[in-house]
Amino acid sequence: MKNAATRDLYGYWDNLRAGRPAPERVDIDPAAIRRVLGDTFIAEIDKNRTFPFRLAGTRMCALLGQELRGASLLDRWTERAALEELVMAVSGDMTARVITVTASTLQGHELALELLLLPLHHRGKAHARILGSLTPSETPYWIGLHPVVRFDIVSIEKIQQGEAKPARTSRSTALPAGARRYGHLTLVEGGKALA
Repeated sequence: MKNAATRDLYGYWDNLRAGRPAPERVDIDPAAIRRVLGDTFIAEIDKNRTFPFRLAGTRMCALLGQELRGASLLDRWTERAALEELVMAVSGDMTARVITVTASTLQGHELALELLLLPLHHRGKAHARILGSLTPSETPYWIGLHPVVRFDIVSIEKIQQGEAKPARTSRSTALPAGARRYGHLTLVEGGKALA
């Protein structure tokens, strides 16, 4: 897991299940994952295996250029059958998967992303929901302007229960001299000196 948002959601899910194979859908508290909520989704495991989105975050919708509720998780994937198998494997063996993905737009833009798939129980039923996130490694200017039209799988990582928790990266960094923090903003003193 390279992206902080992926590690954050996995850590939350892992703590929430508390040794169980998967937590219940009703256990998910959006406020607890508010930093990654825009990249997060819940998909239904339906009998037709289209995996419609039940919920999808705003950054995901911007990335794909549409409201995703009701749309299929499988849309835009070149390896549609492979993704279907991955979703069913996550649900079947109750083991998380991290998929490294390349996304492409019609304008030729490419972006590396991580897709996290986590099993969820729904009303005590297994094989019902998938909690996941789709997080970019960077935030280019074109997100929201040019929708992603194709996803390609680069690699797949299976995370076994009981493995060490992924390392968390520190968000606090040393500030340069003359810099001050105001909430989530940093003000750096200085500028062009006039002669």
